Amino acid sequence: MSSQYPSLKADNTLGLEVHTQKRIVAETPAAILAAWQASQQDQTPFLVLGEGSNVLFLEDFAGTVVLNRIQGIRIQDDNEQWRLHVGAGENWHQLVKSTLEKGITGLENLALIPGMTGSAPIQNIGAYGVELKDVCDYVDVLNLHNGQTERLDCQACEFGYRDSIFKHRYQSGYVIVAVGFILAKHWQPVLTYGDLKTLDPLTASAWDVYHAVCRMRQSKLPDPKVTGNVGSFFKNPVISAAQCRSLLAQFPAMPHYPMPDGETKLAAGWLIDQCQLKGYRIGGAAVHQQQALVLINADNATSEDIVALAKAVRARVGEKFDVWLEPEVRFIEARGECNAVGVIA
Repeated sequence: MSSQYPSLKADNTLGLEVHTQKRIVAETPAAILAAWQASQQDQTPFLVLGEGSNVLFLEDFAGTVVLNRIQGIRIQDDNEQWRLHVGAGENWHQLVKSTLEKGITGLENLALIPGMTGSAPIQNIGAYGVELKDVCDYVDVLNLHNGQTERLDCQACEFGYRDSIFKHRYQSGYVIVAVGFILAKHWQPVLTYGDLKTLDPLTASAWDVYHAVCRMRQSKLPDPKVTGNVGSFFKNPVISAAQCRSLLAQFPAMPHYPMPDGETKLAAGWLIDQCQLKGYRIGGAAVHQQQALVLINADNATSEDIVALAKAVRARVGEKFDVWLEPEVRFIEARGECNAVGVIA
């Protein structure tokens, strides 16, 4: 696509130089709906982005990209909890910080996750023992086919590990316009991961947790404004208890996290690190030196460089552990999202 078309370089945190036929900044649901209707008339692809912090464009986009910038935060103070209604275009980390500044606790473990609030339910974002589903009350979704807004309660969102209904039945023809949160006033710190284990549950404050999470993330994860990246590129794999026992016999130091359903979650970063892949490079793409789970745009990487690197990482881990990593990031072709595993398999 000619460079006369709008660039998306500033709209994807990998910093890839890709273009789109139309780029629209939408501050209302009506603006999103109008852009979708126009794309339907033109019979061209349509994509909604937040901050582009979880997408890999494989090529130029052959249609309309809408940046969801619906703002607004409403807070309702009940006796036992706070209820928040947050526009999809609100920056996620700023939401976490601003709630703490108002004395509202419960989001601190999710600090410094890049992206917009409206993107958070799609992935069921999570970090340091807390997932979005733990604090979600509802998600408001614009049905592009009839222009109506539907409210899905937390259960209806079908949240799973980095998964939700918004990756499946509600992936196409629907746009998240707001997210509702319910945060208990009786605060219980979640201190089960990383440096949080060193905090005293009797004396630690929500600010202590917030600062510890920010320190951990900043020590391991590059700032996308400086070095292009999408945070964790791969999901932490979930395997059977039997496979986990077999692997532990060979690798006793392997971090593993039993799950309620009997399966076990592994640390993808550790698996990659054991393959001595930190710093490994293909073209302008590299595995980050501090955190093997992060693939970076080290030097004007192309989409092909990132894909080739992801393929190589997946193959090496698969050969060593017989565990096959799946991307957490969404892969976008010219006409829309595609199967990421299929691209790097």
